[in-house]
Amino acid sequence: MDKSIREEIIEKYRTADNRLVLLDYDGTLVKHTSIPYTTRLSEHLFDILIKIVGTPKTELFIITGRSHKDIDKILDHLPIDIVAEHGAMIKENGIWNNKINDGCAWKNTIIPLLNQVTLACPKSFIEEKSYSLAWHYRNAEPKSGFDHSRELIRILESNINSFNLKILDGNKVVEIMAKEVGKGSAVQKLFERNNYDFILSIGDDVTDEEMFEYFLNITNAFTIKVGSGSSFARYNLAGINDVLSLLKHLSE
Repeated sequence: MDKSIREEIIEKYRTADNRLVLLDYDGTLVKHTSIPYTTRLSEHLFDILIKIVGTPKTELFIITGRSHKDIDKILDHLPIDIVAEHGAMIKENGIWNNKINDGCAWKNTIIPLLNQVTLACPKSFIEEKSYSLAWHYRNAEPKSGFDHSRELIRILESNINSFNLKILDGNKVVEIMAKEVGKGSAVQKLFERNNYDFILSIGDDVTDEEMFEYFLNITNAFTIKVGSGSSFARYNLAGINDVLSLLKHLSE
């Protein structure tokens, strides 16, 4: 992102009447870690987010794939709205609500498949969320983790059709959930309930692409991918420090 685009974002944010800010968590606000629950917002970032949340006519959501219980523990000190589990759970005004109707009977079929690959790939592990299952291989030997993830995806693809599920091939994680769940559908519901004249959407992972794609034809939306690689996002920032710098300018 060049200086002129950065200045345009800051100016349009400051002059907007209704703002919507959507921020991914891991890889966008904090670094990915081998032990996910150790990631915490810095005091500096906490102060920045508090200022943005306190700005009149501004709605800010942390939008994450993390389980709602996990992200709630991490952000329990922050009076902020949260979209968790890729949109399946939303917290507003301190209250969590589920946004899908899924009994998750399909988990009984998928968990044994994940158990098999976990045994075959040391240091990988399974995470069960309210409405999804995730197989993490961040801590595994890189080649082993990647190779097993490709095999797992192949196996899953032959088992999910009858359950109306989808597979997210994320950042060293393979996640299975109902097709209706996704950041794209979540942000659509948020966007359609108000007349926003400024939208800022920032994320780093393939799971954020649904969010970026939804905003493709919305001219007052600024979508930003953190890191390199192809994306539906209009702009790129190199890393987390650049995200924090931009947010700091917005909070001033």
